[in-house]
Amino acid sequence: MTRVSDPSAPRIAIVGATGAVGNTLIDLIEKRGFRYRDIHLVASARSAGTELSVDGESHPVRAVDEFDFSTVDLAFFSAGTEASQQWVPRATAAGAVVIDNTIAFRMDPDSPLVVPQVNAHELDRRPKSGVIANPNCSTIPLVRLLKGVEQRWGVRQAVVSTYQAASGLGHPGIDELKDASRAALDHPDEAYPAKEFTPSLAFNVIPKIDRFLDSGFTLEEQKMLQESRKILGLPHLDVTTTCVRVPVVNGHSEAVWIETHGVVDREELVEVLAGLPEVTVHDRESRHAFPTPATVDDPDRVHVGRVRVNPNNPRAFWLWLVADNLTIGAALNAIQIAEELVDRGTL
Repeated sequence: MTRVSDPSAPRIAIVGATGAVGNTLIDLIEKRGFRYRDIHLVASARSAGTELSVDGESHPVRAVDEFDFSTVDLAFFSAGTEASQQWVPRATAAGAVVIDNTIAFRMDPDSPLVVPQVNAHELDRRPKSGVIANPNCSTIPLVRLLKGVEQRWGVRQAVVSTYQAASGLGHPGIDELKDASRAALDHPDEAYPAKEFTPSLAFNVIPKIDRFLDSGFTLEEQKMLQESRKILGLPHLDVTTTCVRVPVVNGHSEAVWIETHGVVDREELVEVLAGLPEVTVHDRESRHAFPTPATVDDPDRVHVGRVRVNPNNPRAFWLWLVADNLTIGAALNAIQIAEELVDRGTL
């Protein structure tokens, strides 16, 4: 049981508690023993009235438009960008610190964009806006690796192709992939569900995530560039990306090409990566080992494999990473931000 009477423990709210990330937040609060004095589960009006269990206790889900944010010290928001734009200002005005898991505040200069393993120092003081932004699900594992490479060799550029799971669109994305896959197998000549993903994601890959920009890139691809620069404090960092949706239920993968300022030795590179917090390098012992979304055994770690220094350019290398987008890419990063805030006394 992590609910305590200690007055130093925060009163918390989870906005979007019925969604995929909200469910994962609840699981991680229980798993990690995050201590809280009180907890409130909040969602849109259509989801209000249901009940969810936290630490064995049943809690009603309250409608966000009726919730009093002055009753909490910390609010996790994961109900979508529009909900954050509408309700986060109300929460911060009531005195709550918000950890927001949408794009709404990521590039706001008054809201730090935080990955605790990379830039936890941003949490030494309460943010001016009252908001701490949680980065994009594919940005988080990437910058956790880039931080170690930058410190050792310096990064000239990174070229990334992502392979992002259906759960990036929450429960509706997961359900549609499953339904469309069944329909494609049972009735291959008929149209099958393609609402969340267009065209259908069943037995398909879609090289478009989020909307197209005038540059020809998508917003998801632009996010990874802008967010990496802000988190790492490298305003001129060159990151270019192609983001692809794949028919995987959960777990994002990335193929990453990194060019550095110094000559890279593979064995040293493997040791640098393996020495980073909560990172597992699968081909450390055998170059034939690699992670996949279906086979990784710990959703709380970044999994790396296929580490290859380019023989024609020893200042560049490839690697393959896999990370659980609901934990590392969203809920776990948010919980780790909250843990840092409590430890630093900045709530």
